[in-house]
Amino acid sequence: MSEKTQIPARGAWANPTAAGLVALSVACVCFWALLTGRVGAGAMPLIGAWLFGGFIIQFVVGVLDLRSGNTAGGNTFLFFSAFFMFVSGLEMMLKYSAAASGAPLEGQLDGYVWAALTLVLWLWTPAFCKKFSMLSIVILLLDLGLPFVALTDLGILAKSYTHIAGWAMLASGAVAIYLCSAMVINATYGKKLYPVF
Repeated sequence: MSEKTQIPARGAWANPTAAGLVALSVACVCFWALLTGRVGAGAMPLIGAWLFGGFIIQFVVGVLDLRSGNTAGGNTFLFFSAFFMFVSGLEMMLKYSAAASGAPLEGQLDGYVWAALTLVLWLWTPAFCKKFSMLSIVILLLDLGLPFVALTDLGILAKSYTHIAGWAMLASGAVAIYLCSAMVINATYGKKLYPVF
């Protein structure tokens, strides 16, 4: 986001990142509620539905970001849309159904996948920190939380450590809410009404 936000010319596409950040914040709040025990397994189908909604938004944002030449943002929104949103939403519903029917699921597989996704995000983080911004903070907070999801799913850490992931995700979601609001308001008025750095 530039120092002075410009309203796009007629026919030009606006920056879709704000919508992607709304979807991210919704996912972060859902994961926080589940990982910190605010809601139980009975909420998993509802969380899955919210994540499916986020998938649609983040997929569109990823494609539009890539179309505009935003390699880091576009690719990140695409893999977030697929794995953080779509697969996590589907898994919430599958895990709930499996628990209700007594069918076994090998949840340890999730730990391996979350470890891979954590490594990808860690290795891509410098692209978001080239010019440190509020978006950098969103990514760094996710960098902090995701390893705890992977390590607890792998059984290396006790499930009580998911609280760390939950709180990191809530903080990331809160920063994302403010940032997306600043992007929309500042772009609408063509000046910085909500301060960002």
